[in-house]
Amino acid sequence: MRTPRFLALLLTVFLGGASLFAAGFRLAAPISDHMVLQREKPVAVWGWADAGEAVTVSFAGQSKSATAGADGKWMLKLDALAASAEPRTLTVVGKDGHRLEVKDVLVGEVWLGSGQSNMAMTVQSSNRFESEKAAAKFPLIRHYQESSSHAEKPQAEGKGAWSACAPDTVGRFSAVLYFFGREIHREVGVPVGLINTSVGGTPIESWVAAETQSSDPETKANYDNRLKDYLAFDESKAGELHAKQLAVWRAAVAKAKKEGKEFVTPAPKDPLAMRRFKGGPAGLYNGKVANLAPYTLRGMLWYQGEGNAGNPGLYEKQLSQLVTSWRALWQDEVPFAWVQLPNYRNSDSESWPRVRESMMKVLALPKTGMAVTLDIGDPKDIHPKNKQDVGKRLSYWALATVYDRQVPAICGPLPAGHKVDGKEIRISFRHADGLKTRDGGPVRGFRLAGADKVWKTATARLEGTEVVVSSADLPSPVAARYAWAENPDCNLVNGAGLPATSFRTDDWPAK
Repeated sequence: MRTPRFLALLLTVFLGGASLFAAGFRLAAPISDHMVLQREKPVAVWGWADAGEAVTVSFAGQSKSATAGADGKWMLKLDALAASAEPRTLTVVGKDGHRLEVKDVLVGEVWLGSGQSNMAMTVQSSNRFESEKAAAKFPLIRHYQESSSHAEKPQAEGKGAWSACAPDTVGRFSAVLYFFGREIHREVGVPVGLINTSVGGTPIESWVAAETQSSDPETKANYDNRLKDYLAFDESKAGELHAKQLAVWRAAVAKAKKEGKEFVTPAPKDPLAMRRFKGGPAGLYNGKVANLAPYTLRGMLWYQGEGNAGNPGLYEKQLSQLVTSWRALWQDEVPFAWVQLPNYRNSDSESWPRVRESMMKVLALPKTGMAVTLDIGDPKDIHPKNKQDVGKRLSYWALATVYDRQVPAICGPLPAGHKVDGKEIRISFRHADGLKTRDGGPVRGFRLAGADKVWKTATARLEGTEVVVSSADLPSPVAARYAWAENPDCNLVNGAGLPATSFRTDDWPAK
């Protein structure tokens, strides 16, 4: 007679074998319960099976087959699907009883969002969370959290899960993605999938493939330096320094508590933990982007730049590389937009306006857009809580250019050219219908300089979609700048109330 212990052992072996069996026949992480598939485009579905195994995917009345390669990977594309809010099941069948089911699948619009902390920032950390939470009854909005880490080489597989929007789940969604997606859902009327792959405190070098960065001498030199610093990191010394910093911080906390004072300084970050979290250059591309392709998308959104303010002159090339290389990875020239850096701090540095300028220049790429946020930052907080307006401004661009909807304006006024006319400089703008000042007062934020490159405060008048700038102290101006500061005092907006970008007409080196 077999003992209970023997039966338990047999059951353990059986279950363990089943687990191993199932692990070999699997789908890519984003192909999972509660997902949203992109409508009106062939839909990529992929996974792994035994080498040479025939796999059939069935969904919405159609079936497609593929054969796993020598590495076990297979991929196929379903024919374009119509939008559907009906929860359906996608079935994957292989040989010898291999079968997987993906449940509660919708079809609508899918957008990917990436960047650093302001894209990672959650709804529960943004403005008016309690009211947003109560109103978050949108089961047709789905959020996928990519939870893999960095990697030394591009990874075929990742980790993550989809969540349907509800009051008890929305707090963990990317705020920018959620507020963007909510506008798309409301205006277009179809399910919306939001794929979030972002990590706080990361430079753009982390998100671009090593080969791409090495394709240009400037970005290659920067990549090589970043990699050298990453590899030279001394873990033992960093640990010792952090321990000392932590001891000082704890002593300060104890002292404040003893004196009955509030102590708000956060604990020093562990550099070793941060290094392991972020990885080196190209590390997040390898671990958190490569594995998401070729999940079929409508477009991509980007919110980053703070981590590159120390080298703003290179950012135009880097952002261009990111856009073009991600499109190449997906083999699809999808619409791509980003959030321009907002107002922040009050130093004399030109770093932030120069990053904003780089972002504006990359609009030369086709099918790109930018949300100007110069008026909704926080001078005292690098993580402004007003993510509602950020998402809405991104949605204006998407609704107008991707979905052919009427919006108040695609974005804030952007410079379209200038002409020096005696004592004045005349600047034209696009996206400038109804050009005005936010407060109804005189235009603020312009400066002029002559050939000596000495900047003078200027006055300006509005003439349709043009601004005419002059200065009583400057009879022969040669260059103009607007809102050229980290936290500028400026007030130029279009009729929709969207702010003009900071810009300059010169290309003089930063002082």
